[in-house]
Amino acid sequence: MYQFRKTAIALAVTQFALLAGGTAAAQSAGQPTASNVVVVTGQRAALNSAQAIKRDADEIVDSIVADDIGKLPDRSITEVLQRVVGVTIDRTMSKGDPEHYSVEGSGVTIRGLSYTRSELNGRDSFSANGGRSLNFEDVPPELMAGVDIYKNPSAEQIEGAIGGLVNLRTALPFDFKGRKLAVSLQDTYSELKKGKRQPSGSFMFSDRWKTGFGEVGALVDLAYSESGTRTDAFQVEPYYQRSDVVAGQNVWVPKGSQYRTLNFDRKREGLYGALQWKKDATLSSSLTYFKSKYRMAWDEQAIFSAASPYNIGVANGTYAPNGRLLTGTLTDTADGGIDFGADTRAANRKSATTDIAWHLTWRPSSAWQFDTDLQRVRATSNNFDSTVATAVKLPYENVDVSGSVPKLTFDDYQRAYLANPANYYWAFTQEHFDDSHAGEWAWKTDAKFTFDHPILRDVRFGVRLTKRDATTVNSNPSYHWAAITQPWQGELNKNLAYLGDPRFSNQIQLHQFDNFFNNNTPVPAVVFPNTALATGYPSSYATLHGYYNILCDQVSKQNGTPNTCQTWAPATFATDPAGTNDQNERTGALYTQLRFGFDDLKYPIDGNIGLRYVQTLMKARGYTVFTPNVTQPAPGTTVVGPAIPDIAAFSTGQDSSNHYHNVLPSLNLRMKASDKLQFRFGAAMGISRPDFNQLQSYTTLSETVDQTLNTATNTLTVNSVGLTGKGDGNPQLKPIQSRQVDLTAEWYFAPAGSFTFAVFNKELKDIIINQSYGYAVRGANGTPYTFTVTGPVNGARGHARGVEMAYQQYFDKLPGWLSGFGVQANYTYVDSKQDLYHPVNSAYCSSTSNGADNLALNLNGCDTNGTTFGNLPLQGLSRQSYNLALLYDKGPLSARLAYSWRSKNLQAVNVNGTNGTDGTDTNPASPTVGSRNIAWALPTWADSYGQLDGSVFYNFTENLSLGVEAQNLTNAKYRQLMQQSIGMMTRAVFVSGRRYTASLRYSF
Repeated sequence: MYQFRKTAIALAVTQFALLAGGTAAAQSAGQPTASNVVVVTGQRAALNSAQAIKRDADEIVDSIVADDIGKLPDRSITEVLQRVVGVTIDRTMSKGDPEHYSVEGSGVTIRGLSYTRSELNGRDSFSANGGRSLNFEDVPPELMAGVDIYKNPSAEQIEGAIGGLVNLRTALPFDFKGRKLAVSLQDTYSELKKGKRQPSGSFMFSDRWKTGFGEVGALVDLAYSESGTRTDAFQVEPYYQRSDVVAGQNVWVPKGSQYRTLNFDRKREGLYGALQWKKDATLSSSLTYFKSKYRMAWDEQAIFSAASPYNIGVANGTYAPNGRLLTGTLTDTADGGIDFGADTRAANRKSATTDIAWHLTWRPSSAWQFDTDLQRVRATSNNFDSTVATAVKLPYENVDVSGSVPKLTFDDYQRAYLANPANYYWAFTQEHFDDSHAGEWAWKTDAKFTFDHPILRDVRFGVRLTKRDATTVNSNPSYHWAAITQPWQGELNKNLAYLGDPRFSNQIQLHQFDNFFNNNTPVPAVVFPNTALATGYPSSYATLHGYYNILCDQVSKQNGTPNTCQTWAPATFATDPAGTNDQNERTGALYTQLRFGFDDLKYPIDGNIGLRYVQTLMKARGYTVFTPNVTQPAPGTTVVGPAIPDIAAFSTGQDSSNHYHNVLPSLNLRMKASDKLQFRFGAAMGISRPDFNQLQSYTTLSETVDQTLNTATNTLTVNSVGLTGKGDGNPQLKPIQSRQVDLTAEWYFAPAGSFTFAVFNKELKDIIINQSYGYAVRGANGTPYTFTVTGPVNGARGHARGVEMAYQQYFDKLPGWLSGFGVQANYTYVDSKQDLYHPVNSAYCSSTSNGADNLALNLNGCDTNGTTFGNLPLQGLSRQSYNLALLYDKGPLSARLAYSWRSKNLQAVNVNGTNGTDGTDTNPASPTVGSRNIAWALPTWADSYGQLDGSVFYNFTENLSLGVEAQNLTNAKYRQLMQQSIGMMTRAVFVSGRRYTASLRYSF
């Protein structure tokens, strides 16, 4: 590895010296086969270029090309991608946190699958997020010349893209005929957030020169962007089945409804530089540097029900035929009011990705071409998330959950009650840290031999080696929730740290919720902790938790008992192996690919056939911990039943290794029925390696013994012995594999006019789910024992199959100004299924555990009445999606109205807000039927969602343009659903408002 790094540095220094002497380079590897000349004549020319890329590519690919320098058609890469047929984006900040909306979008799925790869100029690119791909929202779109989405692999492409491959392309100096300069300035206004300005800008300069050493090119590109948004939301708590609310009737009642607001600010910076040198047609080289930085900060004020669901009463209730509450007044006399939490949450994340790449092309003859490529990628990310909460007992709540948006009404008494700090007490804190670092060295060399043959075009072969490291450190516990004062803390004897008590006065705010829900629904002001208490960790936390100790000491003195209350301790960070995931991966790949063509047939056929062999070596550094809580029988005791394993406690570092190889054939064919009509067929095998956060090597083991001792006879009866465990990851995971087939028909009837149709089928195996596997341990006397450990396993097979249709056209034959109109439309249908290798079939959930060991809970979901769901689809997959855009390009005017829609999709199971451990056991065969301690977790869905965006640009001169862009013109509401036995119930409705951006561009 040391030699490898020295070689990389030497090559980079050599390249810089050559360039300083007057040299420059050719386009890097991984570009589509279409012309790389950047077209800067607007939206229509961009569509022409994108269509040419699709038509002429060897594989099935869709592209989006920048309208102008630094001008992709949307404000973020994720929003750009959603315009492509078969591509959808998530609208929450993360898969495991559906309670927080993302205005610019987040995760990307292609053809219903999240197993995607990301590249920058045909090379690996990723974020330090525990996964394998980029956070596309982190990347400045202003630096991009285009985006290509490959949907079926070929042998020469890097493995890992089952769903699809997203390749981000930047410009190079030789893409321009000569000197080029482009400057853009933007300012954005958010209708809901209002407030400060949100400036953005970009600057690009490129030039090329002829010297005695060859032709030289240099390019520098800078981008800066700020964005501030606000999201308001109404929420409804999960419904509980009740038989004590309406006489003689089972009804379903939530424990409350609530509201929240989140202010989000982000800064995105980008720096890109490129040097090129071309001696002549035989030798060329390039060196590129790319760096993106992303800083995000948000704060939230949320009020939420923390009531006991079985103590909720309903006055004046109305109910639907299925028994669910529609309208009514909620009360809780047993607890002296409905318990509500009021939290202030502050989070910030900083991330960066740096990519340095060197490329050399040598053509020793007209038949041979050799390319070599060396790349270094480094990525970092760190995050701090802090919550501080007060709590209040609301006397009653008037709810109307009969419609698509919950309606809460408050009288003057309630408003005054919520505005009075004396009614609140300090409730809890929660902190989280994570810090991630990832890096990769990658080297590849490719060779191409071009045949002088009527059928054989060329043969390509190559080798690629990588070394990748990924380390993530989480706080332990990851999200450390700690009570300050709570009614259930018996040691406090129902004493709480009320804000009206001078001993517990601290920084608070009366939040007014101005302009809430875009002025559609006014809600009362609520007393929240100041944001400074959340950001002031750990000293602010220590002060707040000191209130608990004051009250605990007070109760102890009153009772005359010793003070045994514990002092708050923060979560550990970087000192506990349970919070560290340390991975190392090496890969080696060989490939060969033959391109051919039968041009003399009535319907010419061309294509490629290839084979890629890849070997992967993984190493994970971690710990295995076993702490026994049983003792061996005393000498002389008669033991009846199974022997109690004698395993000494241990906590040992354990390096886990994994080695696998894959052979990946591929075939791509194209038949040209005419100059305008062509058909494609693709068949391939692909893999998607497990994310690094799924490979963590940290396992906790436990031993439980159910035993009875007869002291009279000194006989110990062992009824059962349980050896179980939990794996935070599984370093023995294999990649998900697919066999995939694609068939397309493509009709190109104009430079920017086409109709395409695609059918695809992806058969998947070794899908990663949480289930049980065996873990071997030797006892004190060498006896082997197997613990049943729950964690990620390759435990399912499935499929994703469907159709894609896309159409675009400008109506040139219309008279006059009408000839500038055009339209783009696409539609995708995906059907999916997942079958477990070892199905978990049960009509009822009976476990009290909400952890990974509860398989029915995590795989099938469990309702609050103890029944299960099952038959859940792949997460993130919408059965239907479409895009529709109305375009106009005529003279100096260019405009677009674009609508993007996707049907509902499963977000997650067992996530915050829709899970708990107070479900009712309704299993008639259960010995604990009627108990209220069953773990439950509802499948959470994103409802169908569509958004209309638009833009208008006017070119005052060939060099100067002014425009306005608008997002979410119809003020669309994003609705979240929770699946229950009585149907899909509204969980939350989010509103983010419209956004407007003024843009000025100048280039020459």
